[in-house]
Amino acid sequence: MPTTDFHEASSSSGFGFSILSRRRDQVHSMESTHEASVQEIEVEAFQKQVADRFQDLIAAESDDWLSISWLRKLLDAFLCCQEEFRAIVLKNKAHLNRPPVERFIADFFDRSVKALDVCNAIRDGIEQIRQWQKQLEIVLCALDNQKTIGEGQFRRAKKALVDLAIGVLDDKEPNTNVAHRNRSFGRSNVQKEQKSLGHFRSLSWSVSRSWSASRQLQAIGGNLVAPRANEHISTHGLSMTVFAMSNVLLFTMWALVAAIPCQDRGLQTQFNATKQFFWAVPILSLHEIILDESKRRDRRHLCGLLKEIIELEKCVRPLNELTDSVHFPLKKDKEVELKQKVEEMGNVYETIRDGLDPLERQVREVFHHIVRSRTECLESLSRPNSHD
Repeated sequence: MPTTDFHEASSSSGFGFSILSRRRDQVHSMESTHEASVQEIEVEAFQKQVADRFQDLIAAESDDWLSISWLRKLLDAFLCCQEEFRAIVLKNKAHLNRPPVERFIADFFDRSVKALDVCNAIRDGIEQIRQWQKQLEIVLCALDNQKTIGEGQFRRAKKALVDLAIGVLDDKEPNTNVAHRNRSFGRSNVQKEQKSLGHFRSLSWSVSRSWSASRQLQAIGGNLVAPRANEHISTHGLSMTVFAMSNVLLFTMWALVAAIPCQDRGLQTQFNATKQFFWAVPILSLHEIILDESKRRDRRHLCGLLKEIIELEKCVRPLNELTDSVHFPLKKDKEVELKQKVEEMGNVYETIRDGLDPLERQVREVFHHIVRSRTECLESLSRPNSHD
């Protein structure tokens, strides 16, 4: 081949490689841009779901806030958000193994472990309410649907009413009969979960006598700060997704502690999300509403802000006052007043009876969902080269 031909061929070949290289770079850039766009769409959809679900909780009738039915809606919202979050983690694990988002995801799973103890404490609180249900049954059996009320029936009802009045008050000392009980969320599944997660005391034991709901909430919310702008951009919003889910977890546990009796249930937990994040607006609004409710004079002495506890106390207090003032044989007007208040108590009893078991099952579901999701995500993140 002549020299000139060789140079022309080399030049042409080099130019071809340059075009191919540039095209590969363009394709790679387009793929990266497309991948980033998909991530950003997923992130925005998740944040919208958080905003919508918590906005629905605000939209409930104000009389329904912190009722058993409202708490079940809250737990349902949490489970839906948690499931969507799990899907995002599994789909984007390659990105979640890189700084700075790997630190956010590790912190989230640490917080989720701390939430397990809150679930156990809430289980104990539900058990405490169940004991009140038995006292209610005694009162209703003694006083409801009776043609005439005898002194023996009256004394049985009076004792149960006194026990109820003491029970609904906020006692700062741990309730050893409830809090120090060996409890388990599905004892048959404990060994299976422990193999995946290691030994968690929360899976087989209730909270200890020295455990504090207030301190546990502070631990869940500790160092929970929003990602910086550069962290948000570099992770295509994934760091904000983790931050949003962390706040959903924190608020859900905080609301449960606010509503259900448990040890040292101080509600001074700080939320570092601000209303500049659209998904945080309904969460922060609910936080303000519940906090204001806890500061009301007629709420401060109660062991929980659950609507049914408030209604129970409203029935027990006047009924106790009434039973202190009656003499036998009962006068007609006193008997009518007594039966009216017993009827009101019967309505509260039915709500507690019908709602307590489904609420407990849902708390158990949250517990196990947190365990399974954490296990699945951590196992997946530990295999960065695998393709699910």
